[in-house]
Amino acid sequence: MDLTEHQQRLNEELHHIINDYNEFKERINRKKQNLHGHSLIKQIDQWDIISSEKIQRKAKDCREIVIESSQTCINHIEMKFNNLREQIQRFQKENQFNEINLNYLRNQLIEITEQLNNPSTIYIHQNPQSLIDDILIILPKKSKFNKWNQNAITVAGGNGEGQQLNQLSQPSGIFVDKEKNIFIGDHDNHRIIAWKYNAKEGQIIAGENGEGDRMDQLDGPTGIIVDQQSHSIIIADLNNRRVVQWMNQNQQILIHNIDCSYLAMDKSGFLYVNDYKNNEVRRWKIGDHNNEGIVVAGGNGKGTQLNQLNCPTFIFVDKDQSVYVSDSSNDRVMKWRKDAKQGRIVAGGNGEGRNLNQLSSPAGVIVDDLGQIYVADFGNDRVMRWCEDKEEGELVVGGNGVGYQSNQLNGPIGLSFDDEGNLYVADYLNHRIEKFEIIC
Repeated sequence: MDLTEHQQRLNEELHHIINDYNEFKERINRKKQNLHGHSLIKQIDQWDIISSEKIQRKAKDCREIVIESSQTCINHIEMKFNNLREQIQRFQKENQFNEINLNYLRNQLIEITEQLNNPSTIYIHQNPQSLIDDILIILPKKSKFNKWNQNAITVAGGNGEGQQLNQLSQPSGIFVDKEKNIFIGDHDNHRIIAWKYNAKEGQIIAGENGEGDRMDQLDGPTGIIVDQQSHSIIIADLNNRRVVQWMNQNQQILIHNIDCSYLAMDKSGFLYVNDYKNNEVRRWKIGDHNNEGIVVAGGNGKGTQLNQLNCPTFIFVDKDQSVYVSDSSNDRVMKWRKDAKQGRIVAGGNGEGRNLNQLSSPAGVIVDDLGQIYVADFGNDRVMRWCEDKEEGELVVGGNGVGYQSNQLNGPIGLSFDDEGNLYVADYLNHRIEKFEIIC
């Protein structure tokens, strides 16, 4: 290759380099003009959209929490105000009052006014460690010692014992749903009846074919579990010695040949069933009821030892799968932790009696989120509240002797709470369901 050809090749390569340079320069200019088209900018834009949506949802949730909490607080204040109004009207009607009564009314009005001016201790908590300040609505802790109006409202039955739709006969197990509809094991009428909120009569939803042992009949139903998602009811069909499920008027027997009166279900869907003759509580897996279940409480014969029960009735299962059992004939409530070999006494256990450390044939039992144990003290016509490790309980409602007045009970048996904390009691021998409204 001579010098001329070599120079020509170099010129061609230089020309290519210049073209590449010019092309690269154009790319740089395009990049400068389109900085917002960067892939990371697109990711940031997407993050912006998602974050904005999250912030809007968070703000919406917080607004709803504040509104709901404020409404609940105002409702409680209004309830106290109505109670105060009733007392004032009673004083006016009876025309028998003194300075002490007037001071009491005045102090009550001052207290209610202060609560209205400062309805709650809600405040906003901001998280400074977050890139975008996160906020939380901090609600005041619920009182550990709620109180209820001592004069109940009859919300089902109360029209004497009978078979009419506005009557009940020895109602036993009860369940109250979010709409305050009441489902009742109407024991001696051999039916399950649903009583809608503020209704004057109920509607039969199971057992409308009278007493019997056919699949479409019941005989002395007591405990019930209502599964509103599947529109089914699980029933302790006492005298037929079986546990049955009613679903859209279709029935199936879940457990045969068991002396069962009450039921419970845990968050995992396991079914807990008492066997009052064998003095034990068993657990079954839903859909697998052909086996004998697993003993989770008792099962060591009738007795008073910590590993024994004597006529267990009502059951409650908490989030840890601990089982609370009303040990009726031992006049105590027992707590059996999951897989425990024996239980511990959490209420009563000091012999039958009316003292605050005693119970008499305890029935319905419910444990709240704070671990407080509510017991229907059947033989003492009252409802008690116990805290674990306390030597005695405290009176919640009733305890005013056997009777039919609004502050009296006659064999309280089933218990339930609604979402507002109102207490419902199956007043067994008065053939009615009583509602005690929460006041604080």
